[in-house]
Amino acid sequence: MPAVEIRKNVYWIGVNDRTTDLFEGIWPIEEEGVSYNSYLILDKKKVLIDLSKAIKADEYFDQIRDLVPIEELDYIVMNHLEPDHSGVLQIFRSINPKAVILGTPKMKEMLAGFYGITENFQEVQDGEILDIGSRKLQFFHTPFVHWPETMMTYDASQKILFSCDGFGGYGALIGTIFDDDCKNLSFYEKESLRYYVNIVAKFSKPTLNAIQKLGGIEVEVIAPSHGLIWRRNPGRIIELYKKWAEYATGPTEPGITLVYGSMYGNTERVMDVVAQGIAGTGVPLQIFDAARTHVSYILPALWVNRGVVIGAPTYEGALFPPVMDVLNHAAVKRILNKRTAMFGSYGWSGGALRNIKQIIEPIKWELEESFEFNGSPNKEDLDKAREFARAFAEKIKNGS
Repeated sequence: MPAVEIRKNVYWIGVNDRTTDLFEGIWPIEEEGVSYNSYLILDKKKVLIDLSKAIKADEYFDQIRDLVPIEELDYIVMNHLEPDHSGVLQIFRSINPKAVILGTPKMKEMLAGFYGITENFQEVQDGEILDIGSRKLQFFHTPFVHWPETMMTYDASQKILFSCDGFGGYGALIGTIFDDDCKNLSFYEKESLRYYVNIVAKFSKPTLNAIQKLGGIEVEVIAPSHGLIWRRNPGRIIELYKKWAEYATGPTEPGITLVYGSMYGNTERVMDVVAQGIAGTGVPLQIFDAARTHVSYILPALWVNRGVVIGAPTYEGALFPPVMDVLNHAAVKRILNKRTAMFGSYGWSGGALRNIKQIIEPIKWELEESFEFNGSPNKEDLDKAREFARAFAEKIKNGS
């Protein structure tokens, strides 16, 4: 895509990535893709805000050259040093070694560690203002959204917040970079939630701190490092991020996430009946086969929904490994305070239930209902499963 003017003399300079399979080497984006958004401000001083991953470097630098010689750029504002924001830095410096890199004090040591760069770096303090001609840029330190050196940059004259990873999301840009031109906004909102839970959620308190810090500035455009630029309704993505961050410790939505695994179909057969019992109460339900669904897509449902039902057989005296993997990821992401129920089959001995209790205790999930059955479920087991599910769903529905 060519450069796009966001507001007068402020340009989106970025690339779409539709070839990377795993974001950060973990999270699948093979189908969704992702954008790496960088921004160019042309004033008396010429400023580049963040860079790009070292992919399509020629395309990236051609976009800049279409607007200004790279050698004439005065500053690089490094909101964040992660390589998807800075991967072309060494190439840039080979073209323009004189441009001053601006970043937080923490950025200084990380810049040396990642790229061996110690020259032409200038620390900016929290709230510091840089005059670049007809406008001023203000820098807000936002540590751990989601790395410790992170900051956001505000163009007060144009009321644009360059928000780095904050308010970002997965999803390659499909023909437009703006929310008001987007024909499938629900896709980007869904991928913003998945991005938030995969990347940012563990740092929900710092995210809320950042939102509070920025509450006093007037924002008309949110320009993140990934995903859409929000200019029609920037408050929408701020509202969503605030809501998701508050889920870390506050009330979540009255829905249920059903995560199951099945070796020979016995647990799956009961799962279908459990799903019927939940659906009959009207409680929203999301179902995931842990062995066939990447945990990236399961974690958002666990984050948002109040209730969790785990269906898993005992495997070698412990919890079925794919389900265990999901719960371990939930623990790492600090998905706390869920109301939980469990069912599953066993062959010659149990163990899954005991294993679940060990995993969920540190993250304060309360196990309210459970039952296990031996081998294949009989009619009595299925009837019990339906009632078990209905009773748990009613508790979630009523908040009791």
